[in-house]
Amino acid sequence: MRKKMIFGITVAATLVAGLVCFCIWFLSGTGSTYYYSQIDNSKIEQGKSGGGVIDFSGSGGMDYSYTLFSYDENGKGKNITFGTSKELKEGSFIRLTVMPIRGVLEWSEVQYGDLPAAVQSNYTALSNE
Repeated sequence: MRKKMIFGITVAATLVAGLVCFCIWFLSGTGSTYYYSQIDNSKIEQGKSGGGVIDFSGSGGMDYSYTLFSYDENGKGKNITFGTSKELKEGSFIRLTVMPIRGVLEWSEVQYGDLPAAVQSNYTALSNE
């Protein structure tokens, strides 16, 4: 009986430790990949506000949604959808931090010169840079 109890406690402790490790990994952003894209405001969708204090739409206060073809640092591309609270500057370049399961964690504007060479080959520099 005592061996079964020790085995049960060991299994439970292992499961809890595994869950804690998964949560730390999931929340930390470790394993994320950078993708790069150029803003095309013809690809924007404006969300509808629920008008209440609690947002039941699941958009997290993001009023706009973009679906843009984006490239990783090796030039491999795919469509990525992300939300913003504002309309972004047409033609600007952005870096998206994307994690499996969670999707886009954050985005930031970058200059053409900051894009990896494999990504630059898919775009042309803006004239005001």
